[in-house]
Amino acid sequence: MAKFDIIAATGCPTGIAHTFMAKEALEKAAAERGLTIKVETHGQVGVENELTKSEIAGAKAVVVAADKDVQAERFAGKPMVSVGVSKALSVEAAGKLIDRALAAKGDSTVAAAADVEDEVEEKESIGHVIYKHLMNGVSHMLVFVVAGGVLTAVSFLWGITSFDSTASDYNSFAAMLKIIGGIAMNLMVPVLSAYIAESIGKRPALVPGFVAGMIAIQGLPVNADTGMIDAGGAGVGFGFLGGIVGGFLAGYVILLLEKVFAGLPKNLDGLKAIFLYPLFSTAIVGLVMLGISGPMAAINTAMMDFLKGLSASGAVVLGLAIGCMCAFDMGGPVNKAAYVTGTAMLTEALAAGVGTDTYNFGTNFMAAVSAACIVPPLITTFAVVVGKKYFSQEDHDAGVVNLILGCTHITEGAIPFMTKNIWPVMPIMMLGSSIASILTIMFNVHDPAPHGGFLVLPVVENGPLWVLAILIGAVVGGILFVAFKKYDFEKNQKAAPAAKPVEAPKAAAVEAPKAEASDFVKVENVFVAEDFASRDEALSFVSNQAVKAGIASDADAVMNAFLAREAEGTTGMMEGFAIPHAKSDAITEAAVIVVKDESGVTGWDTMDGAPVNVAIALLIPGAQAGTTHLKILSKVAEALMDEDFRATVKGSTDAAEIAKTINARLV
Repeated sequence: MAKFDIIAATGCPTGIAHTFMAKEALEKAAAERGLTIKVETHGQVGVENELTKSEIAGAKAVVVAADKDVQAERFAGKPMVSVGVSKALSVEAAGKLIDRALAAKGDSTVAAAADVEDEVEEKESIGHVIYKHLMNGVSHMLVFVVAGGVLTAVSFLWGITSFDSTASDYNSFAAMLKIIGGIAMNLMVPVLSAYIAESIGKRPALVPGFVAGMIAIQGLPVNADTGMIDAGGAGVGFGFLGGIVGGFLAGYVILLLEKVFAGLPKNLDGLKAIFLYPLFSTAIVGLVMLGISGPMAAINTAMMDFLKGLSASGAVVLGLAIGCMCAFDMGGPVNKAAYVTGTAMLTEALAAGVGTDTYNFGTNFMAAVSAACIVPPLITTFAVVVGKKYFSQEDHDAGVVNLILGCTHITEGAIPFMTKNIWPVMPIMMLGSSIASILTIMFNVHDPAPHGGFLVLPVVENGPLWVLAILIGAVVGGILFVAFKKYDFEKNQKAAPAAKPVEAPKAAAVEAPKAEASDFVKVENVFVAEDFASRDEALSFVSNQAVKAGIASDADAVMNAFLAREAEGTTGMMEGFAIPHAKSDAITEAAVIVVKDESGVTGWDTMDGAPVNVAIALLIPGAQAGTTHLKILSKVAEALMDEDFRATVKGSTDAAEIAKTINARLV
């Protein structure tokens, strides 16, 4: 049985994107550190790459990056870090989590590399614990909402009243679809409540959780004639909020009962599980839920009235709120809060029936939420197509794929673009989403389906206007994104035109280079006064300079080669040096380009954690890989072991002196 240095479990509420992004980041971070890792994913299709007991026992440390229950109790006694999935979406962040997990074991070599604030294992915050339990319920609930909502929406294709046998547009198949969809939608709150409870109290909490959810739907039945509690009467449900309250109540009641019954003999464990827990928990939770039904119904009504009042303030106010929430973290807790609110209101809208004020408001609200979620990925698609030269090949490919993700209502594809430049990319995304939401409300668009993106367009009222609203938001955001990338690109290139005239006089003061193989580093390919915000920015600069110098024919291909090498393992060394290298058929001649950044390039993983001040970039034609490439790389690596060499290159601001120093070591 294979053993792994690190084991991990990832899971996000929807199980669509964050789960697998975190898995990839953790795997890359482990590879950079020379560690083996196995990552178990808790996605929408279930648990994949499941960890075995022997793998758990043999691992050095555990990383849990999840916003849902991943049965972390399996890892009891192991050095462990437990955080939300959003804390592991980049290789850098994932690497820090791995370092923390290993440091918790007392591994001094790893602890020295970990950040000071991360040296001690942190206790999971109360806020994250609550959020994790809530998202466990939401993740199980969403599939019911999507299936039920889309089936209900499809039934409208035969007519708005096609489910009604007395209506002129009645269709029996449409009626059956609506019945099935309605049942699935009605399970939303009980499932939400049950799986919040299950996250807290495990399997025994499912029973009181489901009961609490059903009470949240039905409310406290009262006889209309006597005004007294009556099982045959009618109640006022308190919906989504009631399901949340009921779920937490059920879960913690089970934990309480476990303590109460802890003193019973061990041979009564079976009786506790099948009789005592379900009986007492259901009675306690049921009575409490019925008792708070009045206040909860009032709170639920007040929340809906507030949202409707927000709508009364104008489309701009409501649309701005929806757009900013959906694009703020694109699949994170704020986005989910907006989306789940939309689905809750849609459920009430479909229950109220077509033509009612509740239906019109709920479906309009849902359309605005969907528009806001669709826009961010489309912004990236527009940007990488229109401003292709400002993006790496990797970003370009991801942006093209985002066309599919965006059109199917999957927002998470835009996250990698935002994490590279939170400012100003996040505000750009929020603006684009807000524009789409505001226009959707103004165009009076109604979407009876909670998910599916453009796939449910046939059932969307005023669908063409909805598409127009989304495209306007995506284009406006895309133009701003391209403008930012253009500015960023030109800032990185600003020294290029001045490189030759500035450095030429310095070259004259040095002995003229001889036409020998050792004169590999040319003075004009040494840049001593750069300022890079990130590793990728530095590599993009080198790639573009290679094309300008005639060393390469395609900057994107060179950049892609650099990134591919970094993905295999960081080229950051120690004491501020890095030796990135690219092998590509787009490179026409072997060369070295040197860039210096006195302030240091942060975010470039190095052996000692220090920022990179000097990057000695090797560019090798594909045909010479394994020959010229290895020879130059080995000589540069040997040179970096020489303290005098490091001091000269790092301390000099003279391009000619740096070129001469490096050339001397390549003989």
